[in-house]
Amino acid sequence: MPKLTKIYTRTGDDGTTSLGTSERVNKDSLRVKAYGDIDELNSMLGVAIASGVEKRLAARLTAIQNELFVLGADLAFPQDANGKVNVPRIEDRHISRLEQLIDDMVEKVGPLQNFILPGGCASAAHLQVSRAICRRAERKLVELSREEVVSETSLRYLNRLSDALFVLGRYENYEKGIEEPLWDSRI
Repeated sequence: MPKLTKIYTRTGDDGTTSLGTSERVNKDSLRVKAYGDIDELNSMLGVAIASGVEKRLAARLTAIQNELFVLGADLAFPQDANGKVNVPRIEDRHISRLEQLIDDMVEKVGPLQNFILPGGCASAAHLQVSRAICRRAERKLVELSREEVVSETSLRYLNRLSDALFVLGRYENYEKGIEEPLWDSRI
C-alpha cells in the first residue's frame, strides 16, 4: 500500500505529471485524461453511495470503486511497462462479475420497455451521471488506443461498467418504488 507523506510535490507546477513508470508527460496527454475520467467516475460513484443507495448495491459499488483504482493503475503503467513493475490489471473476472450483476438486476427490474430519462430518485440520478462519465472515459480510452497500446480488457470493462451503471440506476428507482421517467418522443 503506498504511503503518501506529502500531498504536494511541486513537480507538476510546469504542467507535467509522472506516470507510474516515472516518465513525465503533459497533464493534458490522452493517457492522463483517460485516468482522470476514471478518477471522476470513481468520485461520482462515491456521491451515489453517499446519497443512500440500497445496502447491497452500496457494497457492490464500493467493490467497483476498488476495481476503478486497478484500472487507474493499469493506465498509469502503460502496457509496455509489464515485467518491469508488478501492476494490478483489469481481468476477465472483473468483467464477468459486472455481467452477473447486470443479469441479476435485469431479472429484478425487467426488460427495458422504452427509453428512459436519467432521474427518479437522487441515487438513481447519480448512477446515471456515473454512466455518462463512464461512457466518456470509454471514448477517451478508445482514442488513446489509437496512439498507444491499451488493454482490450480495460476497454471491455468500461463498456460493461456503463451498462451496469445504467441498470443499477433502474434498480435504485425500482427498489425505492419510483417510476422510471420515460422518454416522450412526441414532445
